[in-house]
Amino acid sequence: MKSVEKYLLQTIRRKGSIHLSLLDPDRILPSEAAQTSKALEAAGTTGIMIGGSTVVSVPQLDEVVKAVKDEVKVPVILFPNNITGISQFADAIWFMSLLNSDNPLFITGLQALGAPLIKRFGLETLSLGYIIVDAGSTAAYIGQARALPRDKPEIVASYTLAAQYLGLHFVYLEAGSGAREPVPLKMISEVKNTIDIPLVVGGGIRTRFEAEAVVKAGADIVVTGTIIEESGLTGEMVEIIKGILKMGQKKINRLK
Repeated sequence: MKSVEKYLLQTIRRKGSIHLSLLDPDRILPSEAAQTSKALEAAGTTGIMIGGSTVVSVPQLDEVVKAVKDEVKVPVILFPNNITGISQFADAIWFMSLLNSDNPLFITGLQALGAPLIKRFGLETLSLGYIIVDAGSTAAYIGQARALPRDKPEIVASYTLAAQYLGLHFVYLEAGSGAREPVPLKMISEVKNTIDIPLVVGGGIRTRFEAEAVVKAGADIVVTGTIIEESGLTGEMVEIIKGILKMGQKKINRLK
């Protein structure tokens, strides 16, 4: 097992649940990204994800990644939308397949195009089954994702179990950037009770209450991005991270 994956798994075991921050290089300057990441690390985030639905400038991505790397000790993990989302300066990359896309390009096509570059750069890969729940999001539009019914969690659970059986190491339920509401709690619980690999949940989480509910339902990793873009490191963002860590500790205590 490589270093970043090992670090994430060990931190989940130690803390019960963790927070990852998501920064969009198209929406933030390198200096701002560096300052924000440093503050997020101090607040307790476990890693900085960098990527977005429409990243097109590799030089701009590189500058943001380098600026963040200079300021934080936590891993910098790429969250690519395309091969333009690959930077040689990161620690790792979510090597993901959009499992509910209607276009094979987003299931295996872009992965095949990007794999040689990732190998050349020596990036650590974190294999991920990516599922977009909200069909109205930018990510769903770009990735041509098939709509999944929010009131049929067993369908989504089947996708996540398939990801596990395919050998993927993580599963990500995504409500979409700027989603009106997070992934349904019943869906999170159904998935968590179905799979044995870590569950990542993101999209639409804007309050500590929502973050705590997502963790209580079964999320091992909670990702927030839009609230950081909109508000920076406000008191609410700090509270979200505190809430995730608090609920994670409760998980640990129940297991003792």
